[in-house]
Amino acid sequence: MVVVLLGPPGVGKGTQAVRLVDDLSAAHVSTGDLLRAARREGTELGNLAQGFMDRGELVPDDLILDLVKEHLIGIGASRDVIFDGFPRTTDQATGLDVVLETSGRKVDTVVLFEAPDDVLVQRLSGRRSCPDCGAVHNAYFSPPAVEGVCDRCGGTLQHRADDEPDTVKRRLQVYLDQTAPLIAFYEDHPGTMTRIGADRDVEAIYAEFNSAVTGSSEGVS
Repeated sequence: MVVVLLGPPGVGKGTQAVRLVDDLSAAHVSTGDLLRAARREGTELGNLAQGFMDRGELVPDDLILDLVKEHLIGIGASRDVIFDGFPRTTDQATGLDVVLETSGRKVDTVVLFEAPDDVLVQRLSGRRSCPDCGAVHNAYFSPPAVEGVCDRCGGTLQHRADDEPDTVKRRLQVYLDQTAPLIAFYEDHPGTMTRIGADRDVEAIYAEFNSAVTGSSEGVS
């Protein structure tokens, strides 16, 4: 099973993805994580990506897709995969279809998380991310049990520079300009697409999310 998560920054798809990954023992694929790992390990693809980033350029789609393909080979064709924050554009989505087809796979389910802009700004400005396991907490909505410490793995939580309010508003505009067209792409795509209102209780969101992906009416494990 291959799942793609869509939604603007701060909508909570990362938080929901981490939980479903734990419940399904699925592979959580974030291209940001892949890039950081490849650069840290000094792989050929990581070094190529670093070159673009050092020059202040965007990493090209073909390089991102090569990273995804390499990672999927390592995962194996039988393991469930949840793509979080990728693809970001229709070109990347088309490329992902090609990559998946080479291993006999396809996108089975797309989940779109939605919430008002004012909620997204507050969520992002209060977000605290764990660089070790990818878990996300929020100072306003879901604070960790111990301030600054990840509930999931005990790592040190970070407040990213791109989560400042002014930067958040720019990121939302970029999403509207570049990523929102993916909604139309996947509405016409084979497979199922589910819209989930993410301005609600976290447990209610997860129950609907779990049901959309697994078909389970229980939702919460």
